[in-house]
Amino acid sequence: MLKHELAFYVGALNLYDALIEQKLPVCFPEVKEIHSQSFCCNGLYDVSLALVRKKGIVGNEINANGKNLVIITGANQGGKTTFLRSFGQAQLMMQCGMFVSGGHFSANVCSLIFTHFKKEEDAFMKSGKLDEELARMSDVINRIKKGSVVLFNESFSSTNEREGSEIGRQIVDALIEKQIKVVFVTHMFEFANGYYQKNINKIQLLRAQRRENGERTFKIVPGAPLLTSFGSDLYEKIFHENTPSISSSAKRS
Repeated sequence: MLKHELAFYVGALNLYDALIEQKLPVCFPEVKEIHSQSFCCNGLYDVSLALVRKKGIVGNEINANGKNLVIITGANQGGKTTFLRSFGQAQLMMQCGMFVSGGHFSANVCSLIFTHFKKEEDAFMKSGKLDEELARMSDVINRIKKGSVVLFNESFSSTNEREGSEIGRQIVDALIEKQIKVVFVTHMFEFANGYYQKNINKIQLLRAQRRENGERTFKIVPGAPLLTSFGSDLYEKIFHENTPSISSSAKRS
């Protein structure tokens, strides 16, 4: 047992050294009471991405204190899922008594931490993709308890937007009613806009930042949901920038 416990601390020290070597900020978090619904960060980044890329890491500054529902929308490949991972990692690291990636991080302790991420298509699935999503959600519901947090990433997008939005809304409403914190990344405008129209004080709406020229900054900022996720930007980048130009002789032929 001592060997296993020391291995954890050695691993934490190695991680700390690796992040400091890249001159990335780390801090010890401010731990809040379990039912305070606290979440505030400055410079929060994805540790796993930092270890792989080793440069160009973007941190985020968020203040969602007092919010029990955080919804993140915005441009494709704008950093939404990366931000969600960074929050989940920071929450786990904090509750393990570790340092956290970023210049500042404060959050309430959660009794349990759950994730519900969209999975790739499985050729051996015996049922539809929505069935699989709902089955995993049912497993979460059977185990969850007051004071937990659930991280959703593109959940219920395997059906049409109207049905996916309604399923998501009913599940999220039930969770926050039971004092469970929810962080939800989604492209479903109907789902996100429904909460935006309610203008509820305990909801924080965030959006992946996109410049006028289509550039992604990978910053997550406060913002209302938009009808588009700017998929056309990716089309332009992939098909126009990477397609070799046709020579004049080839055109004539």
